[in-house]
Amino acid sequence: MARRKPTSARRKGFGAASFFLVLLILALGAAGAAAWLVLTPYGPQTETIVEVAPGSSTVRIGRQLQGAGIVRSEYAFDLVRFWKRGTLKAGAYRFDHPVPASEVYDRIRRGDVYTIAVTVPEGASIFDIADRLQQAGFGERRAFLDIAVQESSLIADLDPTAKSLEGYLFPDTYRFAPRTALPEIAATMVKRFRGEAAQLGLSINVHRTVTLASLVERETAIDGERPLVASVFENRLDKNMPLMTDPSVIYGLELQNQWRGTLYESDLKRDTPYNTYVHAGLPPGPVANPGAKALRAAMAPAQTDYLYFVAAGDNPQGKSVFATTLEEHNRNVAGYRQAMKKAGGR
Repeated sequence: MARRKPTSARRKGFGAASFFLVLLILALGAAGAAAWLVLTPYGPQTETIVEVAPGSSTVRIGRQLQGAGIVRSEYAFDLVRFWKRGTLKAGAYRFDHPVPASEVYDRIRRGDVYTIAVTVPEGASIFDIADRLQQAGFGERRAFLDIAVQESSLIADLDPTAKSLEGYLFPDTYRFAPRTALPEIAATMVKRFRGEAAQLGLSINVHRTVTLASLVERETAIDGERPLVASVFENRLDKNMPLMTDPSVIYGLELQNQWRGTLYESDLKRDTPYNTYVHAGLPPGPVANPGAKALRAAMAPAQTDYLYFVAAGDNPQGKSVFATTLEEHNRNVAGYRQAMKKAGGR
């Protein structure tokens, strides 16, 4: 006759199996919950910027992301860190649609920071730059104009007489993090100028060179003409002839908040330090921020006898016309006006 196992032994085995089954179910549930937390998209539907400060711990970043509504839970972010490891990078991060917590982590590990592009074209003045920065959301126009004056000490070693940073905010496309302070933006542009000046070998007569280059930059955008325009200005300076350059007159009006968008005959007679019709010599300082080619032209003007030119910006053919005598220049001006009529201008 077969023996029966004790009932207590059977119950003990069943209890152990049940225990492990419960553990397995709990483990699967936990894994499923973790996967849901980590892999299911979550986040804002509109733009949200999160600033991760330097030195922030993973725990702090996780709490910050949860508080901003970027991840469901700070613990989900901790799980991803445990899984993926890596170093998290400080900076501004932009989120505008739901993504998995794993993707949020990857972006911060890569340092995929959000920046705003600001393009400073060659020949832009501090007024133009102030407008662009305001449009990009970095601050009020007036605030940047004040900074350009207040931070002139940034270039004191290059130009001790500078009243502002005009001429030293190098034209380029910059990328700034949101809420970057205006003094930092100005300092970045000045640093870029210093780097370019070093490459060009510009270390002496900086004030004069930058001032001349700014006039060249505003008078022509054609590379091959820049040395020729610089030669006209140098030749007129040698003969103590007024430069009679409109961009300088306009800049003087802008400084006095009297620029009306169009240059009138009366403006050419208005006595400002920048009116090169009234005053001989270079204006007191740069009237714009020149690029490398204009700086190079000012450092090495062409050798010519030209004393006059009709600027490319005024010519329907898009070229400057140069002359050595006033009679020749007058013919060029008449030809320009005739071409303007044919082109439908006034």
